Amino acid sequence: MADGKENRTTLAFRVGVILDNETWVGNVSWACMSMAMDDFYSTHPNYTTRVALIGKDSKEDVVSAAAAAVELLWNDKVQAIIGPQTSVQAKFVAELGNKSQTPIISFSATSPFLASSRTPYFVRTALSDSSQAQAIAALVRFFGWRQLIPIFEDTDYGTGMIPYLVDAFQATDERVPYRSMVPLMANDDQILRELYSLKTMGTRVFVVHASDALTTRLLLKAREADMMQEGYAWIVTYGLTDRFGVLDASAIDAMHGVLTVKPYVMGSARNGEFSTRWSERLRRDHPTDKPVQHPSVYALWAYDTAWAMALAAESVALASRTPSTSPSPYLNTAAKNSSLTELKKLEFSPNGHRLLESMQGVKFDGISGKFELKDGQLESSPFEIINVVGSATKRVGFWTTEHGVSGDLNSKANLESVVWPGNALAAPKGIDWETGGKKLRIGVPLKKGFSEFVNREWNPLTRRNVSGFCIEVFDLVMASLPYDVPYEYIPYEDNNGEMKGSYSDLVYEVYLQNFDAVVGDVTITPNRSLYVDFSVPFTEVGMSMVVPVKDDRGRSAWIFLKPLTTELWLAIGAFFIFTGLVVWVLEHRVNDSFRGPPLHQLGTIFYFSFSTLVFAHKEKVTSNLTRVVVIIWVFVVLILTSSYTASLTSMLTVQQLHPTVTNLHDLIRNGEYIGYMGDPSMLHLLNIDKSKLRRYESPDEYDDALSKGSAKGGVGAIIDEIPYIKVFISKYCGKYTMVGNIYRTEGFGFVFHKGSPFVPEISRAILKVTADVEKKLYRNRTTCPEQNGAATSDSLTFNCFWGLFLITGTTSVLALFLFSAFFLYEHRHMLSTSTDSDGSSVWQRFVLMVKSFDRKDYSSYALRRSCLKVEEMKAAHDHSGRSYATSNSHSTSDLSSGSP
Repeated sequence: MADGKENRTTLAFRVGVILDNETWVGNVSWACMSMAMDDFYSTHPNYTTRVALIGKDSKEDVVSAAAAAVELLWNDKVQAIIGPQTSVQAKFVAELGNKSQTPIISFSATSPFLASSRTPYFVRTALSDSSQAQAIAALVRFFGWRQLIPIFEDTDYGTGMIPYLVDAFQATDERVPYRSMVPLMANDDQILRELYSLKTMGTRVFVVHASDALTTRLLLKAREADMMQEGYAWIVTYGLTDRFGVLDASAIDAMHGVLTVKPYVMGSARNGEFSTRWSERLRRDHPTDKPVQHPSVYALWAYDTAWAMALAAESVALASRTPSTSPSPYLNTAAKNSSLTELKKLEFSPNGHRLLESMQGVKFDGISGKFELKDGQLESSPFEIINVVGSATKRVGFWTTEHGVSGDLNSKANLESVVWPGNALAAPKGIDWETGGKKLRIGVPLKKGFSEFVNREWNPLTRRNVSGFCIEVFDLVMASLPYDVPYEYIPYEDNNGEMKGSYSDLVYEVYLQNFDAVVGDVTITPNRSLYVDFSVPFTEVGMSMVVPVKDDRGRSAWIFLKPLTTELWLAIGAFFIFTGLVVWVLEHRVNDSFRGPPLHQLGTIFYFSFSTLVFAHKEKVTSNLTRVVVIIWVFVVLILTSSYTASLTSMLTVQQLHPTVTNLHDLIRNGEYIGYMGDPSMLHLLNIDKSKLRRYESPDEYDDALSKGSAKGGVGAIIDEIPYIKVFISKYCGKYTMVGNIYRTEGFGFVFHKGSPFVPEISRAILKVTADVEKKLYRNRTTCPEQNGAATSDSLTFNCFWGLFLITGTTSVLALFLFSAFFLYEHRHMLSTSTDSDGSSVWQRFVLMVKSFDRKDYSSYALRRSCLKVEEMKAAHDHSGRSYATSNSHSTSDLSSGSP
């Protein structure tokens, strides 16, 4: 202590800085690092180390950057190097750091080629370009563009990001048809030639990844080539918009409508205070430059890098006490100069490894956000999506790993409106196939039969010389694409109007590039797929067999039994008998109609139950339990008879169509002839004798051959692809039916060149319009009923009525239970009689109960009423007899007395 003040000794920690002093990024980065040191040590005055930044100018040259690094290691004895500024320069300097074990820390070398896995002593305190590759690919996909062309400079910086961009874009089946690599020192003529070449390719989405100077020249020349007009989309990787305030007016004007991405930095009071101080310092240090209000993200990363270096230096606590006299720990002491020829004499830094570990472990909240290194580089963060509009930039959204492209940072939302080149407000379609007036040449097959698919005739509506289902589907698919594609149909015909060759020959014409595509009833086969690409099928797949049908309507003498299954007939019979027995039990003691000799009673049981089918029975029931049973049973009989009548009527009136044959093997075994159309090669796979095959070319020929049959020169069946068969059946409704799917084919597809960009686009479009495709093929055809068995009336089963049987059965059993309970209660004295007292046995008591059941129950109201009526009738009869006798005696006496 002296004079009341602490005399603290601080250690200088030398850190080299390599920047391009003539560039705007270099100047603002140096200013930010200097400010970081001032701010850090004013905040941490008690730290024992002081980072001393020693700057070197790389002069925008790789060799100068390497020489500066050697000079810093040799003469200035630095413990670490911040920089250099570009990825190209950093690649060589990182090798020097790896050799000398000196940390090389860059906040602006973003190429993915620079990685700690290759050079362990390289640390990137910035985001790798692979991060923005994900954001740009998501942005392209967001607008529905299926193709893009990357334009990049021919350096490690330019080529480093492109594989990541292409992989991210093609992960979802999008295409990169061309990669435009421009030399870093290309002149204006070279750039224009490349741009004009790109203009003819049709793709209208370009992603530019190059240095600021080359990017500016590219955009200026793109405007000159009329490629900054409506219909174009330009996306520029991060960097150029950070210099927006210092660009000249022509460059700013050329960027109108451009999109770019930028690492997101959350605003805060600290950031606002820093921006104010930074702009003041920039005006003071560079009074002639244009004023810039906000520092770039590179400047913020430079500030945080210097801050992190100060923290790491303090933790390592290394510095050179006598830098001017002590030997360098990095070079062999025998070396006396800094010549590049001495590079081989570089030795390991004794403290480089500790400094590297300390730097990678630093964590703090910096000006640019959270500072934390992972795998030797700054962790990924969200990106802003920036739109250049006029002389200003506008944020229109964000990209995050959680929500993708969104108008909000923390949730899924729509982007703000984007202004595109040419002041267009609608997003470009991404592809322009009308470039140069070129049309796609579409080959069309011709065939004599099945003109529903492709027909050679003039269509006044479309003003084309071909029509048909395949043509309509292709037109529908092309109209659904997000861009316009001009095309023309060219029939594949010779001078006589006949098809030149086979379908395979036509497909091969696409391989020979005589056609751009083929549209028609072309079957997808493995052999054809070897040299062309097919879209997904737009018809049903598979081959089937068509055979004549026969009508079995009402031809059996026993058809009246068919409406019900055997199981149901047996159940109905059982319930008829059971219901009759229940009614007899309930009525036997109280109803004279159910009494009499045994055979008479047995006949009554069956007659009473079965007569409910056709008419009302004459026997009147008297018991209330019987009435309930009979009412339920009559309801069941009503349902059964109604169902039986309806089913029998259907069998006698509706067509009962059945195929004449249901199995291909039966045809082959019986030696039947089989018809086909087109290529018979697939039929040989079904083990059909070639001599049993007959070729036909139209639906009419199919009909004639099937009508004749094999015995009369025709065929027993036709084997063809399902779309043909359905058209044939719809034309001859009711005569033929399709039997099974006997062979797997891939259906009809559109043919394109190998690798054609149309294949995924059209395949997706086909899947979207599938619902409308079949309607177009059969819309003008008569609707035929299904003929594969669906038209027949199936017999009614027990399962259809088990609920009714359950109801009537339960009712009958419950009635029997109640009757038995009442009967046993009335004759309980018979059951309670002791066998010891009267010697009666169980059997004797059972016999007594049976005899009691067989006797009339005169206590019942119905029987008493019946007996009363009998007595009244008897009395009336006796009275009429006496009256007659009295009258007769009076007449006799009158005659004897001579009365008149």
